Amino acid sequence: MDATIASPLTLPCGAVLPNRIAKAAMTEGLADSRDNPTPELNTLYRTWSEGGAGLLITGNVMVDRRYLERGGNVVLEDDQAMSRLSTWAEAGTKAGNHLWMQINHPGRQCSRLVNSEPLSPSDIQLELVGNFARPRAMSEDDIQDAIRRFARTAELAKTAGFTGVQIHSAHGYLGSQFLSPVTNKREDRWGGSLENRARFLLTTIAAVREKVGPEFPIGVKLNSADFQKGGFTLEECVTVSGWLGEAGVDLLEISGGTYENLVFMDTEAKRESTRKREAFFLEYAEAISNAAKIPVMITGGFRSLTTMNDALAEGATDVIGIARPFCVMPDFPNKLISGDINEVPVDEHDLVLGQGKWSPGSPYKAIRAINNQGQAGWYYHQMIRLSRHQQPDRNPGVLRTFCAQMLNDWRLVLRRKVRQARG
Repeated sequence: MDATIASPLTLPCGAVLPNRIAKAAMTEGLADSRDNPTPELNTLYRTWSEGGAGLLITGNVMVDRRYLERGGNVVLEDDQAMSRLSTWAEAGTKAGNHLWMQINHPGRQCSRLVNSEPLSPSDIQLELVGNFARPRAMSEDDIQDAIRRFARTAELAKTAGFTGVQIHSAHGYLGSQFLSPVTNKREDRWGGSLENRARFLLTTIAAVREKVGPEFPIGVKLNSADFQKGGFTLEECVTVSGWLGEAGVDLLEISGGTYENLVFMDTEAKRESTRKREAFFLEYAEAISNAAKIPVMITGGFRSLTTMNDALAEGATDVIGIARPFCVMPDFPNKLISGDINEVPVDEHDLVLGQGKWSPGSPYKAIRAINNQGQAGWYYHQMIRLSRHQQPDRNPGVLRTFCAQMLNDWRLVLRRKVRQARG
């Protein structure tokens, strides 16, 4: 019988997802000044749990307090906030779904406000110079420390009641930096050949598996490609996917792009791909899935029930990953499965700064960044409202949400610095 969105999925480790709809990770920025979970996170994830998705994946939970993806990240290094983590896990699994913690290290994509000496495989400067300092090339001790931190965070997530973890190795974060020849210029066993560049990710997976045991789900988020000249390619992704299957990964999520090439956020690119076949990375799925021989989750662009079920029935993907619509209709999985709706909300606030040369495809990087960050800010705004038991607010425009996001991130970082200074 062909799979549909309502079909359960048994993962290689034996865990069962109750259906095929997954909330992909979205950074929340809702931690307190000590980087711990808050009641707002509990409310948000309880709402999403009750919405009917079979799998919820959290936003970035950082493995090292010194390096954040953004202000407001939860950090999990030790058990000092275990009761709060357990409350978050309980809220996010209220309806019997899975809740996986996405664990991450930003590498060089750590704001200068947080740390003026970030780490990376090599000392390659991020093009967005103003907000990011030149990274320090990691020593062997740095690499081993990062791997241990991933494993420790996964172990703590399991203890707290999360039902799985996802290791983030996409979007230009540390795992992705090791994989890409653009950011990895090392000449030791961690760089050069694809086998060496994949060593960090594969060693991390092995360390995590040792801590969590054989029956706990481990997912990986991987770029299909960096979409940068000289970067990580689709052919390399296919090869690495095969290695991930052999390493015991339970679910492989496919994404793409980096901070310097925001394919995963680019509105114009997504519209063009949507005209072809709704799901942005679906065209890569068959080759990757055949190589990995493990369940694959494709995220990006799915909107109609027919397309979702067709993709599942054809074996193009095993799990349907959706993100932003959860911010405007958090119960759409229940409505899709029950037949009350036939499609989820299209990006309801398709925000752009003007037209013509100011469009999302503008040659001006600053304008593209404002459009992308303004859209992201609009959805952050909706998550904040949901975390406060409020309904979505569709009024803010791109400039307002861009400015609000920037100010909020500054506020979160400064609040954290004040708290650290006070001890």
